[in-house]
Amino acid sequence: MSVSTFPSERDAGTYYQLCARDRQLILATQGGLPLTTDPWATLGEQLGIPADEILARFQRMQDAGVLRRVAAVPDHYKLGYRFNGMTVWDIDDKAVSTMGRRVGELPFVSHCYRRPRHLPWWTYNLFAMVHGTSRQEVEDKARQIRELLGTTCSGHSILYSSAILKKTGLRLKKQGDAPCSE
Repeated sequence: MSVSTFPSERDAGTYYQLCARDRQLILATQGGLPLTTDPWATLGEQLGIPADEILARFQRMQDAGVLRRVAAVPDHYKLGYRFNGMTVWDIDDKAVSTMGRRVGELPFVSHCYRRPRHLPWWTYNLFAMVHGTSRQEVEDKARQIRELLGTTCSGHSILYSSAILKKTGLRLKKQGDAPCSE
């Protein structure tokens, strides 16, 4: 789970003040949600907070841009996906938002985002991560993306992972908070 104390893009210039209960939820889940059939109820039982309140608080924090997302982070290697390719694309600036959404909806794209170009060295403005059990599988998936992008794409490349990096979001320390107003 990612937590930000910076202004959100949705509400630039304003800050979200974590209250004690919000911080309690983040601290309880920053290592992961309980692996049960109903993690929200399990978490609610652990913290003495109704599951619907937990969901409402997470939604408010996500709407405010404090949390980017709540999602599973699988270990691709343990699942057999040993080839990880960050596909990078040079997309017409007028089409990048539309095409980025379409690429991000592909079932084999784990994440997709727009990034600024750094001309003349870096012409790519759309990134899409794909995983495969072989290099050929990653290249086949990149070929599918290329077909989808059509004439909006001027070039692309695949950057393969060379090391496994530990992925964690920002970790909060226990400290004082604003009182909860809800």
